[in-house]
Amino acid sequence: MKILDLRSDTVTQPTPQMREAIANAVVGDDVYGDDPTINELEHQAAQRLGKEAALFVSSGTMGNLLGVQSQTQRGDEVILGARSHIITHEVGHLAQICQCMGRTIDNADDRIYPEDIRKALRPDDIHEPPTTLVCLENALSNGTVVPLALMQQDYAEAKAAGLNVHLDGARLFNAAVALGVDVKALADCADSVTFCLSKGLCAPVGSMLCGSRDMIARARRNRKRIGGGLRQAGFLAAAGLIAMNEMSLRLDEDHANAKALAQKLEALEGVEVAQDQLDINMIFFRLTNLADSSRFVKALKEQGILINDADHGIYRLVTHWGIEAADLPRIAAAIERCRKEM
Repeated sequence: MKILDLRSDTVTQPTPQMREAIANAVVGDDVYGDDPTINELEHQAAQRLGKEAALFVSSGTMGNLLGVQSQTQRGDEVILGARSHIITHEVGHLAQICQCMGRTIDNADDRIYPEDIRKALRPDDIHEPPTTLVCLENALSNGTVVPLALMQQDYAEAKAAGLNVHLDGARLFNAAVALGVDVKALADCADSVTFCLSKGLCAPVGSMLCGSRDMIARARRNRKRIGGGLRQAGFLAAAGLIAMNEMSLRLDEDHANAKALAQKLEALEGVEVAQDQLDINMIFFRLTNLADSSRFVKALKEQGILINDADHGIYRLVTHWGIEAADLPRIAAAIERCRKEM
């Protein structure tokens, strides 16, 4: 029985082409700067996003940490969303390692608007921490994307106030596909940008941090400080090149599968799909009159379908390269069957 893992797009396996590229990669010592495959990945990533330089990092969390740390000083304040990944899922590095304060914006749609930035700015007062950075996110973790026009407005507002902008673009290519824009247009709305190679793009490990040469030079030193200096990392970069250049071109399939699966679930009794959160490859839904959420998840696992437990009553399914259109009827039927048995 084929296991259908819908917990996240982080569960994707490397493609056969990636496995071949990993086996044949030309490598060196990246700390010395002489791994040619890493150097090529960083060069291409910077070009793809329209930035001066790029840095390969082991994870999106590391990329965001370095993006913030390399553009702030201890005691600075950072404006960011109340449910942004940096605040909720990155183990408090903003405070613990960057030693910055977070000024959170709590809008129902999780977006940040220019007026939010204006209101959150600290005055030039000796009693208050200086505001130096805004952290945006696209795509958002709620399954929606932020329009390019709003990104541009936020960036203009931040720069007018003398602030830098970091963009957590873990699923930046998903956002670009959903919006129908070049990924470079979104990257233009930030001074530094991260994107993950290991989510829907299927690379086994890694993310990219892109920005100015000076900022990336600081980030490279900061990466070494936290133990992120890598040696023969070209094996990973070989997969990363395929992820960025080829797997990014098929993300519309994942988006289409998410919408098709959402339609099937919406037709089921007792299933309520969040239709306004279907911009990318995520589906959010509730089950009415369900007494035991954990039992429902366990029942699905017995059917060969993996999902996470509900978060405040809301389930999330994520489509990716490992989920095909032919799998969708089986997923919907299993959810209907297991819900009725609860």
